[in-house]
Amino acid sequence: MNILETSDLGRRCGADWALRDCTLAVPEGHLVALVGPNGAGKTTLLNIAVGLTAPTEGAITVLGDIPVGSPEALDRIAFVAQDMPLYRNLSVTDMLHLTRNLNHMFDIAYARDRLDDLAVAQKRKIGKLSGGQRAQLALTLALARHPRLLVLDEPTASLDPVARHDFMATVVTAMTDDGISVILSSHVLAELERVADYLVLLTQGAVRLHGVVDDLLRQHLLVTGPAGTPADPRWHMLESREAGAQQILLVRVDSPPGTPLPVQWEARPVGVEELALAYLRESTNYTRPVSVEATP
Repeated sequence: MNILETSDLGRRCGADWALRDCTLAVPEGHLVALVGPNGAGKTTLLNIAVGLTAPTEGAITVLGDIPVGSPEALDRIAFVAQDMPLYRNLSVTDMLHLTRNLNHMFDIAYARDRLDDLAVAQKRKIGKLSGGQRAQLALTLALARHPRLLVLDEPTASLDPVARHDFMATVVTAMTDDGISVILSSHVLAELERVADYLVLLTQGAVRLHGVVDDLLRQHLLVTGPAGTPADPRWHMLESREAGAQQILLVRVDSPPGTPLPVQWEARPVGVEELALAYLRESTNYTRPVSVEATP
C-alpha cells in the first residue's frame, strides 16, 4: 500500500506555482524525510495531503486509494504543523478534553499516560510549558488518535538539540510500537540522516529525488582521482571540486552494482546530507527539476 500517491499534482498561488508536476508513490512503513529549500513546496504538498488545501491540478490519494479530505482520511491521518496550534491559556488537561470533543476517536487515557511518562504537568497552562514539552503535547494529541499516517511539518524547528532529539526518538518509538508511517518535513539534514529511511527532495515546486534511502545511497558515490582525469561516461556528475592535485566528484552511477571503477579512481559511500545538498545545489541549474528513482 502507498501512504501517499500523486500524479501531476500542482498548486497555483496567484501567478506562481507552489507545486508543479509532482508525481510520487510512497510505500507504507517508512519514515519519509521531505526536504528542500524554503519555497520548494514542502508545506504545500503536506497541506494538500492532509486536506487543508485543494490542488489546482492533478490527483492525490492517501493510505491506498482514500481521497484526501474525506472523512476516512481525516480519521486515519494526524497532522502536527510547525506552529503547533495549542491554546496557551488552557491547561494541558483542558486541551486534552477539547481535542477529544473535536475528534471521532481520541484515546484520552493513552494521552494522559504518555504525558505522565514525559513528566508533563497536566494542570499547568500550556503557555508555561517549555518548547520541548509543547512539542511533545502536540505529538501526543496526534498519536492519541491512533493514526495510520503521521504528518509532521517542521515540528522541531524551534527546539533546542536535546528537545529535538527527544522528539524524534518518540516518533521512532511510535512507529515501532504502533506500526504507523511518518512523513516529516525538516531542514535539519543531519537529524533526518539518523532516522529517515525514505527521502523525497523538492526544489522549485517539483520532485527532484525520491526513493528508499539505502537504494539511493548505493546509486551514488564520492569518487577521487588525479586532477584532469576524465570522468567515466556512465557517471552523472552532481558536484565537482579540486583539492590540490586531486579532483573529487559526487556522482550518480548508472552502471550495474559492483562494476569496477576506472583506473586511477577511488570511491567511498555518500551520506544522506551530502546527497541531499548535492541535488539542492545542482537544481539551481535546471528550469524544471527531474526526479531520480532508486533502481530495484
